[in-house]
Amino acid sequence: MSSRRSSSPESNTDSGSGGGGFAADERKRKRMLSNRESARRSRARKQQRLEELVAEVARLQAENAEVQSRIATFDREFSKVDGENAVLRARHGELAGRLESLSSVLEVLQMAGAPVDIPEIPDPLLRPWQPPFPMQPIAADAFQF
Repeated sequence: MSSRRSSSPESNTDSGSGGGGFAADERKRKRMLSNRESARRSRARKQQRLEELVAEVARLQAENAEVQSRIATFDREFSKVDGENAVLRARHGELAGRLESLSSVLEVLQMAGAPVDIPEIPDPLLRPWQPPFPMQPIAADAFQF
C-alpha cells in the first residue's frame, strides 16, 4: 500500500481533533494552487513551443521558396546551355562531315597526281597556349592616360 496518509472526509470533519481539519484543508488548498500554477506554467511552455514551431515553419517555408526560386533559375540556365550545346553538337557534326568530304577530295587529287599545296592552318584548340596570330607590339605613350 501507499506510504501516504489518506485523509478521509470523516477525519477532516472530526470535531474531536480540533485544528486537524483546518490543516488538511490548508494543505489541500495549497496543493490545488500549486497544481494550478504548474498547469499554467505547462500551458505557457506549450504556447511558447507552439510559437517557436510556427516561426520555424514560416522560416522553412521562406527558405524553401528561395531554394525553389534558385532551382528554377538553374533550370532555365541549364536549358539555355543545353540548347547551346545542342547547336554546337550539330555544328560539330556538320563541320566533321565537311572535313571528311574535303579530305576525300584531297585524297583523290593527290592520287591523280595534282599538285596540292595547302598551308597549315593554326588550330587554337590544339595549342591553346599559343595565340593563333603573331603578336604585334603595341606602341604606348606614357602620357596617353
